[in-house]
Amino acid sequence: MTVTEDWTWHIVPNAGDLEAAPVELSAEEAQAWCNFVLWKPTVLPDGCRSITSTLRKEAPPGHEVKATGRSPWSDANNAVHRAEIGGPGRRLRIKQFLYDWAFAAADHPCLWGSETRPVSLSGGQVLWFGTDYLGNAATSARMSRTTVELSVLEGEFSDAELVALHEGLVPPQDDVVRRILLTPFHKLSYWARHPATMVAVPTGLYSFQRHDREHAGTWVPSAELKDFLAAHHIPSALDAFVAESAATFTSGSGAQEVEVVYTSPDIDASELRLVLQHTGRGRIPFPPQRAKHPASTEEIDLAGRHVHLAHIDPVLGPFDAQWSDSATGVEGKLLSSTNAGLDRGVFLSGLSSLLARSPLRDKGAAL
Repeated sequence: MTVTEDWTWHIVPNAGDLEAAPVELSAEEAQAWCNFVLWKPTVLPDGCRSITSTLRKEAPPGHEVKATGRSPWSDANNAVHRAEIGGPGRRLRIKQFLYDWAFAAADHPCLWGSETRPVSLSGGQVLWFGTDYLGNAATSARMSRTTVELSVLEGEFSDAELVALHEGLVPPQDDVVRRILLTPFHKLSYWARHPATMVAVPTGLYSFQRHDREHAGTWVPSAELKDFLAAHHIPSALDAFVAESAATFTSGSGAQEVEVVYTSPDIDASELRLVLQHTGRGRIPFPPQRAKHPASTEEIDLAGRHVHLAHIDPVLGPFDAQWSDSATGVEGKLLSSTNAGLDRGVFLSGLSSLLARSPLRDKGAAL
């Protein structure tokens, strides 16, 4: 059967109707409440069993109920699944959600600031090993857009056990992966759909943050995307990566950037995220400033532009490229997620095709 319809899911209509605590649901039951693919473990470490499987349901913004498990940094009520697996003397937690309030920093935000190392899974996804913000041994992977974060809460698990656990993750429903990958990011994103308080977080290996906590993004309806891209001279595709969502972000002081999401369903929804601004009129610092995460940097010439390039792994990335074009008065940033199919050559090819188009080239024009 060919599936063409967007993914739809259940939402609690009013924040005041949310349960005070996450509810215990099987993966099959929880998937119907998720705006992301919920991955179900089928290969557990030796001697371990599933302990819990709980879901924080989505609702409009507002913490009207004193609820456990909600972020104090925002009034958002986005869907998040949490599972615990454990056995004698050891226990781990798996947290799954759609990271949609910003581009996921270094493609493994829960490991931010720690030395990280990648392992490619059989499906091409990249499993990152590092240390999370609580000091626990942890991993992070992007799987069909879902951010899958694992934290060791007690005892030890070998790399081989954690790789096997991720290799054994399966969707609880046959058509969910395809339907979610066919649904544009802005239709899935909580922050694109609700005026929730924004969260200021790192977004790449070069510093870039939107510090305004007020909701500042205006996302383009799908029917208007083609005209929006054409008006800004932004290509609709970067090689195999196709533009499927775009937004304009404006701060309270008038700083403004255009942002475009490019995805490739054939590479497990790997993503290129483009951010553009007129010189000095947005929040991308230039010259680039390194963020506080271990990475390597270099400077290259590409398509007649001088490009600053940062990466963690020289082949897999993730990549963060910044450039400034004095001829057009445009500064830009292109970020990548990680996947074996999105290596350095693929990234630089997409960036080269972008630079050749001189996006946002009407100097001084309003975004």
